[in-house]
Amino acid sequence: MYQFTGRLSALRHRAYFRYWTGSFASVGATQLQTMAQGWLLYELTESAIVLGYLGAAAAFPAIAMTLFGGAVADRLNKKHVLMATSMLVAVILAVLAWLDLYGLVMSWHVILIAGLVSFISGFDWPTRQAIFPALIEREDMMSAVALNSIIWQSSRMIMPALGGVLIALVDTWLVFALCSLGFMAMFFVVAGLPVNLAGSKAQKSTFHQVKEGLQFIFREKVFFLYFSLTYAGMFFGMSHLQLMPAFAALLGVAEQSYGMLLSATGIGSLLGTLLVGYFQQSTQLAKIILACAAMSAVTVYGFAFTTASANSMMFAYESSLLFVVLISMFSSMFMICSMTVLQLQVPDHLRGRVMGIYGITYSLMPLGGLFAGWLASFSSPPVAIVIGASVYLCIIAFIAVIQKQDGYLRVAAANTSE
Repeated sequence: MYQFTGRLSALRHRAYFRYWTGSFASVGATQLQTMAQGWLLYELTESAIVLGYLGAAAAFPAIAMTLFGGAVADRLNKKHVLMATSMLVAVILAVLAWLDLYGLVMSWHVILIAGLVSFISGFDWPTRQAIFPALIEREDMMSAVALNSIIWQSSRMIMPALGGVLIALVDTWLVFALCSLGFMAMFFVVAGLPVNLAGSKAQKSTFHQVKEGLQFIFREKVFFLYFSLTYAGMFFGMSHLQLMPAFAALLGVAEQSYGMLLSATGIGSLLGTLLVGYFQQSTQLAKIILACAAMSAVTVYGFAFTTASANSMMFAYESSLLFVVLISMFSSMFMICSMTVLQLQVPDHLRGRVMGIYGITYSLMPLGGLFAGWLASFSSPPVAIVIGASVYLCIIAFIAVIQKQDGYLRVAAANTSE
């Protein structure tokens, strides 16, 4: 074992250390893939609605497979599943890089490949969540969860900006080639893990297991309300991320600045993670959660105004960067606090299925881009995200009224301080 303590204690396990470092390659590749696909598609079409189609392709397969991917992966050898998913994504992205390099790529290629990667991710991500606990001891779980979060936050800060530079210097094909290498690196890391992660034979069918998880969510009002709020936030409140190439065009900026706009989301998420520690033991956690959700929507108005006024406003780009940071900061605080409540409330025997269904959250963000892209097709991108943020604020207000009357969220939040 390596010598690590405190917040880094999970890294003292050799297998987890290798898995964690390897994950930087594949998670970083995912961030590069997302930003480069959006830029390439907008170059090919200059259409916001087509960016929405890309979001739908990145969302629908993952949503469908996330419901069943975790249950299926539990029946198979998790190590072999993750090796297979990593290799498949590496091959698919290598094909995209080849098409792009030789000028053969078309818009439908980009959308189809996004859909294939999304389908595979429905098996990949639940399997990742099941693998890492087997690489550590129980007392290092909190450290491992925090370290996994660092992978995403740091990748979101660094990779889009790096991708913008690479696109400006060479082209998008190089980004896709590097993404392929990132997943290939993950394949070799997982192949070398000295663990036995054989599947188990379930007593109930996959469909029955999924049904049990859904029934629990709909039966328990705390979960139903938080799931509704989280799903709405990602679908209506974060759709600007899917349309970011269109906003970059409104701001009149090039590839590097487009990458910085996406990297600003990682900066905001990191700030939210640092700030949220001051609130998690508060007896007013329910109000804080609703306030953070509302502020994430309100700051979308600021981003929409600065991008819509880019031609007449000084420092429009810098102001837009600030609002992207603020949106992500408040969204991160909301997500972390609500996740804390849910993790403390969910029964252990349903944890995998319920939190797996919660994982659909992250696929709803690109899907919300389809809705925003459709609105933008007969209005404009700023108008589209303002409409989405307004719908989200209405949902927040409705849930706040329920909370005030019945106190469901307050009861859940109070349990976090016990």
